[in-house]
This record gives sequence, C-alpha cells and structure tokens, in this order.
Amino acid sequence: MDHVRNLAVRVLSEVNEEGAYANVALARNLRRATLSDVDRRFLTELAYGAVKATGTLDWMIRRYVNRPVRKIAPMIRNILRLGFYQIFYMDKVPASAACNECVELAKKYGHPGTVKFVNAVLRSAVREPEKCAFPHGKGHATEELALATFHPQWLVKRWVKTLGYDAAAAICAFDNADAVLSLRTNTLKSSREALLARLQAEGADVTPSVWAPEGILCMSHGALDSMTSLAEGLFQVQDESSMQVAHVVGPQPGEFVIDCCSAPGGKTTHLAALMQNQGRIVAGDIYEHKLERIDENARRLGIRIIDTELLDARDVGRRFAGQADRVLVDAPCSGLGVLRRKPDARWKKNEEDIKKLPQLQLDILASAAEAVKPGGVLVYSTCTIDCAENADVVEAFLATHEAFALAETGAFLPTKPRAERMVQLYPHVDGTDGFFIARMERK
Repeated sequence: MDHVRNLAVRVLSEVNEEGAYANVALARNLRRATLSDVDRRFLTELAYGAVKATGTLDWMIRRYVNRPVRKIAPMIRNILRLGFYQIFYMDKVPASAACNECVELAKKYGHPGTVKFVNAVLRSAVREPEKCAFPHGKGHATEELALATFHPQWLVKRWVKTLGYDAAAAICAFDNADAVLSLRTNTLKSSREALLARLQAEGADVTPSVWAPEGILCMSHGALDSMTSLAEGLFQVQDESSMQVAHVVGPQPGEFVIDCCSAPGGKTTHLAALMQNQGRIVAGDIYEHKLERIDENARRLGIRIIDTELLDARDVGRRFAGQADRVLVDAPCSGLGVLRRKPDARWKKNEEDIKKLPQLQLDILASAAEAVKPGGVLVYSTCTIDCAENADVVEAFLATHEAFALAETGAFLPTKPRAERMVQLYPHVDGTDGFFIARMERK
C-alpha cells in the first residue's frame, strides 16, 4: 500500500467525517510523516484536490453505484473519491495505479466485499468514462458550471442570479487557482525592505504587494515552521484584502480600540502595529482556544497592548458603553470570498445558514456601536461577497442609528484608494480574496 495515498485518505476522512479543516488535517499528517519534497507535493495535490472536488466526485461516483454515496461506508467512500480524482483529474497518474492503490487501501480499511466493490466501481469508471459526463446544453449551464468547477450548485445559482453568469464563472475559476502566500511585515520589528531581503536569504521567492505598504507575496518558500523570520516575529501570515481593514480603522497611538470578533488575530495585531504598540486594544471572541492563539501571536510579534477577553460581541456595547475611540466588527460571515484558501469550506456551507447570518451581523454591529465614543469610528468588515451580509447590513444599521454616518471608505485604502462609500473587493476583479469594508463615524 502506498504511504502517500494512505495519508491522503486519512486527510479526506478527517475533513469529511470529523469536520477538520483541510489545511489543519494536511499539516498534521505532513508533520507525522517523513516524506521527500516530491511526496509532500503529491500528497498536497491529492488531498486538497479531492477535498475541493468532493461534491463533484460524489456526483460522478453516483453514476456507477446503485445507492447514495452517503450510504457507502465512510472510509470506502473516501477511497472512491481519491480514486476518481486520480482517474479523472490527475493526468500523470496511470489509471491502473489509481485503481490498484485504492484496492490496497480498501483491504486496509474494509473487508473482502468492499475490496471487490471498490475494484468494480473504479474499473467501470476507467472503462466507461462517458457515464459521468456532465450535463450540457440549454438549461444545464449552471449545473455544468457547478460540477466542472467543484462548487455547490446552490451557490453557483446564487452568484449567477446576483452577479451574472460570466462573473460567477470567473469567481469559480479564481477559487480553484493556487493561493499565493501573503505576509504582513511586522513594522514593530522590521521594514518591508529588510524583510524582503531576509526572506530571500531564507530561500523564498518574494515580491512587494501592491495592495498594502506592509504586504509581501511569497511565490515559493520552504516549510513555514522552519523559517526563523517567522519565529522571530518579523511577519504575520495575512491576505492582502484583510490588510486593508486596519488602515480603514485608522487607529492612532494611545487610543482605546475594540476588535469585537478578533480571532485569529491578524487584524488585531495589525491594529497594534499601526498604533506603534501604544494604547490599548481589547480583542474579544467567544472561544477561549482562539484567544490563546491571539496571545501567542502577540508575544511572537512583540505586542504588549492587546488584552484578550472571552466576550460575546453582542455584549460589547453593554460592557464598554461609550468608551472606545474605534471599534472593529469583523463579523462572522459565510466566508464566500475566501474559498480559494479553504478547499473544504464550499461543501460545509448551505443557503439556510447564510440566511440567518445578516440578523446576527446586525445585532453585533448595533452592540458595537454603543461602545463608540462621540467622534469615534466604527468599521464593519466581512470576508464574503454576498450583498445580503454586506451593504444590506450596513444600510439596515444606518437606518436605525442616526448618530452614525457612512464615510468615504474607499479613501482610506492604503495604496489603492477609490471613490466608494462602501468597499467590495471581488476576487475576479481585484485579484484578492473577496472582502467588504464600511467605515462609519459617530457624530
């Protein structure tokens, strides 16, 4: 049995059956194994690819079996997903190797009956690939796009309805592209120029970001854990779109700032850097283990002004009524703007859950507003491209909070200001993760 494929099916099982995040599950299995660089890349491609394509693979498998995929034993269905991904999407893997290795996996995780089942299904797929051809032609455009680009059909329909077919297709293509590692220079310890030189000396291929003055794009690199510049706190991993938020908040040294939904702390630590480590930031979250992560990052980055608090964002206004110079609400959201970085996320969402989010977001925003001083700033941001969670929430808030006025948010973007009252970054237009930001000021 091939060790790499065994690791891959374990990653799939952890993600699909145990609810693990794909990046966490992959990193955990990579740490446990001793693999060559070639095998590490193969495992990453295999695991991420099969996770990303889960819904499409299940649709394809269904063409060859006489029962719903969910009724197949969990480990066996993950072995089939792995096999189908290799047969149909990995040109360099011979079909015979894909079949044989999956049969070996079935021997490990199943019984003689499931071994025969896996062998028969995969051999049939190789012999009759036309059976899983995607629907095509008039009336099937959205379904074909969803299957071909590994996206849930309900989501593609939603994008086609709100943005148009061409934009939906472009977003789907962006989501499936490789995500470039984006780093934010910790300006408390280094300059971007010095960090660029340091990263190059560590063997990384880097270039300055055009979106943020602290930003660096890392085109290739070794294992992050082995980079001494990370251990020394010279940078934080953070996307270019996310780096816009702290600049829109615009905190000043000595101020009191609240970050309501702060985990995992990228924006919180960015706020601290812009404040030159002077003042106070309260970083709230409802999960204690996430607050511990913020504390760890703050220590590594040399930040002393962040106080983490176990706090429901809907209680921020009562807890800090009228005290804060600036409040950031980076609200819980559908995350539809960052699917490129989270290959499993697209299959863990549903339309009903998204319908519930705007009310929660509005409740948090209303509470946060109570914590803002007269003359203070309130910023609302999400990592989604869904208008119902973005502009609609802000407009609903402003309709009932006359003390707040919408600023020209786009004017506060650090390197690419634009004339927009509310900023919506689209992946297919801006080349960044999808992100929304609105800055409001209290009279």
